[in-house]
Amino acid sequence: MSLTTPSVRFFRITLLRSAIGLPKRTAGVLAALGLHKRLRTVYHPVTQDVAGQIFAVKELVDVQEVDQKLSDGQMRELRRPGPGFWVEKRVGQQAQEEVERT
Repeated sequence: MSLTTPSVRFFRITLLRSAIGLPKRTAGVLAALGLHKRLRTVYHPVTQDVAGQIFAVKELVDVQEVDQKLSDGQMRELRRPGPGFWVEKRVGQQAQEEVERT
């Protein structure tokens, strides 16, 4: 009989819209979730309490269910765009290939 620990899942919550002009209760829910600025992301374990808080501000946030938390550096890498080009051949390689052919 093997005992395995159940994998903990997390809500990845990103604040998309500001709470400016909304009731104080809504701003309080965002503060309780740890969301103070737009486009900030926080992780919370999947529980009924957190799900209820998310439901209260569902129009303001983006929610994904993930297997693990990402560090700030890992999230920064995910946001980094691609270079926009591909290197097919470098100049030094081209000259070296010509020398090898002769």
